[in-house]
Amino acid sequence: MPAESAATHAPRTGGSLGLTLVVSEVAVLFRRLRTWAMIGALALIPILIAVVVRVSSDESSSGRGPAFLNSITQNGLFVSLTALTVAIPLFLPLTIGVVAGDTIAGEANLGTLRYLLVAPAGRIRLLLVKYAGAALFCFVATLTVVVTGAVVGALLFPVGPVTLLSGATVGIPGYFARLLLLALYVTVSLLGLSAIGLFISTLTSVPVGAMAATAALAVIAQILGALPQLEWLHPWLFTHHWLGFADLLREPIVWTSFADNALLQFGYIAVFGALAYGRFSTKDILS
Repeated sequence: MPAESAATHAPRTGGSLGLTLVVSEVAVLFRRLRTWAMIGALALIPILIAVVVRVSSDESSSGRGPAFLNSITQNGLFVSLTALTVAIPLFLPLTIGVVAGDTIAGEANLGTLRYLLVAPAGRIRLLLVKYAGAALFCFVATLTVVVTGAVVGALLFPVGPVTLLSGATVGIPGYFARLLLLALYVTVSLLGLSAIGLFISTLTSVPVGAMAATAALAVIAQILGALPQLEWLHPWLFTHHWLGFADLLREPIVWTSFADNALLQFGYIAVFGALAYGRFSTKDILS
């Protein structure tokens, strides 16, 4: 039996089976070299942004660089916000697609899915455990971008009180609290995509196909969201609120976008979670 399977850690009996399965799934996920490679790639985004801005700071100060460059050079804490904005449309969905697409299809491809179901876990519990692992990765991936951006920004640029979009100024601790809220907002934004990836993963035993389909759907949804002819469809796209975190950078914080985003994502979780269970509960497990 392959060493990376969660089946090697799952107990056969006991009331703590659900918690043990979650811990096992998380341990397996974060022992994989692939996972750390993706986290490392995400960490490179704020590092590259900060280094490029630092190297080209003389040119940007002459007025020829983009407006956000001046904000970063004046306060390194803006590196996190800039990196998060860059990562949301493509890089974060790619990594989430890899993790979510591998949830069920990966076990089937390894030939360990039957062993997981031999334990008294049940198919619905297994789906919940797999989704919990993908959801945790969403938070870790987002937090990686935010924390790395804050650290490299503090190392390369001066830091100080931050002026928000509303014109108010907050201290460094207050801005760090808002960065955590931004990470939570983006995590919630990616939960719908994770549910879609979980469903696609139940349709195939080829994880690469599920990964590619999940990431492609994220790109397609953003393209549809950019077409004015489909404005009626935009509020229903899971990507609709992905960049709507500006309200968290106001004083006082406006929670409308956060609530609308959460409601939309939980709708996708409910729909595609039900579809995943409907497919998985009737699927013949041959591997």
